[in-house]
Amino acid sequence: MSAASSVNDAPPEPLGARAGRPSMPLAVAGVPHGAPRIGGLVPYSSVDWPGMLAAVVFIAGCPWRCSYCHNPHLQPRAGHYAWNDVLGFLRGRRGLLDAVVFSGGEPLAEPRLPDMVRAVQAMGFRVALHTAGIYPARLRDLLPRLDWVGLDIKTDPAGYDALVGRPNSHAATQACLEALLAGAVEFECRTTWSPEWLGEPELLALARDLAARGVRQYAVQHHRAAPDAAPTALLSSAALDQLQALFQRFSYR
Repeated sequence: MSAASSVNDAPPEPLGARAGRPSMPLAVAGVPHGAPRIGGLVPYSSVDWPGMLAAVVFIAGCPWRCSYCHNPHLQPRAGHYAWNDVLGFLRGRRGLLDAVVFSGGEPLAEPRLPDMVRAVQAMGFRVALHTAGIYPARLRDLLPRLDWVGLDIKTDPAGYDALVGRPNSHAATQACLEALLAGAVEFECRTTWSPEWLGEPELLALARDLAARGVRQYAVQHHRAAPDAAPTALLSSAALDQLQALFQRFSYR
């Protein structure tokens, strides 16, 4: 769904897996029942919230089964990190990081997310959310506490259910988009693109509809067969010019 490389193209790396990153104990067998289900943590990222240096907390659990998902290990509600340990790490990063991004999986699947947001805000961090747009009521409730949202627009309406593997999926995403358009929180819509499920003309039609409805920030992300693989296809320069002209801020990554 969302980003250790901008939209989470890369699986979250365990904290301490690279030299120079502080270590944090995994708690695969020790996450108590009822605790937040945290599937991963990226200590610092400059791409998950444009313009911000952020830690990214990956919430485990997602009811959708997108055919291109690079984080299938985050689909089950299986926690690998203790929330108190994550809080301890963040306390040590006050003054060094601007923000915390909650990604996934689908972070709105976590019932304790509002409390988690409040906890990191109390440390002085700004908060962003990556969401596939599955839970509009939960998004509406949380919006007053958020500073930025990245909303996945998976494909055009006709292809939604087939791509995400669930019925009636498009309506939920549209309700989330309507909530964002009606609110005051800055947000970006983004689409992971491949001609396998969305042709270039259909992508342009989707983008025109988003722009007409008031979306000002849009990103098209390459589909990759693996996180480090080359893109499976590239948009034409003519399509990129048209997309650039539609939005105040457009990125192709």
